[in-house]
Amino acid sequence: MRVMVAVLMAIAVLGAGEARAELRVFVTNEKSDDVTVVAAATGSVLKTIPVGKRPRGVAVTPDGKRVYVSNSNSDTLSIIDPVGLTVVATLPAGRDPEGLTFNRDGTLLYVVNENDSSVTVLDVGGGRVVKTIEVGTEPETAVASPDGKWVVVSNETSNDVHVIETATHTVLKKIPVPKNPRGMRFTADSQRLFVASEQAHVVSIVDMATLAVVKSAPTGGSRPVDIALSRDGRRAWVSHGNSGDVRVLDASTLEPQATIPVGPRAWWTALTPDGSRLWVTVGRAGEVVAIDTTAGTVAARVRAGTLPWGVAIVDVP
Repeated sequence: MRVMVAVLMAIAVLGAGEARAELRVFVTNEKSDDVTVVAAATGSVLKTIPVGKRPRGVAVTPDGKRVYVSNSNSDTLSIIDPVGLTVVATLPAGRDPEGLTFNRDGTLLYVVNENDSSVTVLDVGGGRVVKTIEVGTEPETAVASPDGKWVVVSNETSNDVHVIETATHTVLKKIPVPKNPRGMRFTADSQRLFVASEQAHVVSIVDMATLAVVKSAPTGGSRPVDIALSRDGRRAWVSHGNSGDVRVLDASTLEPQATIPVGPRAWWTALTPDGSRLWVTVGRAGEVVAIDTTAGTVAARVRAGTLPWGVAIVDVP
């Protein structure tokens, strides 16, 4: 009997812990110089957090304990506690920081410096610069491969992506892609990289074994910006700034399957851990939108700040 009671108590405690967990959506607003924090379950705004000037990129440490925001016009990073919803530190980050990505274990942060055509590698623990890596012209964002081998940077004006080998922090190859590359996503096995080229209105697939583009195809929308991939790797959601929608593509063929209108300047995206919702910033509407990925419809619209840009999701215990 005592054993049964102990088991039931353990289950109750575990259940209570799970009940307290909450998904929070962090949205950077580049014109109001703040971050909007939304409770994903209810769509309610929990807090608006002032940061630096023109916040854009946002990334979460792998352990979920800190949210980093790049302030492009302040040349700084704001570090946010996702539980207490306060800025706990501010660090210098090179000139015009934008896209951000962590290495797999969260010890290094790769900061894209657009005006310097470089990437600053920061030691997260000490806040020191480990290395500055020269990349292409007007770099936009960076993504890390799940296997930890690569960080890839998209360069808007030189129309290429630079593949950085994380073991040596050197550029292994420059891969030409269609005009104005912006958002990118790796497949879960790190074997393919999807790239959205805004002015070419196409999505391309890079084979990481050969480090070459193996397929490019039009999305059907105007000015694609970002890409998210379904957990099973079969679908790709592509946001479009000009046509104001998210297009669903077959991830193998790149053929359009559906169109989901969301609003003008549909920008960056973040998928919930269970894959049920895709959150999209809609800049001109001043909103962040949640898409039901099963139904293919907008499930919620939440007011953010002025000109929302980046978005990231944190599972807060």
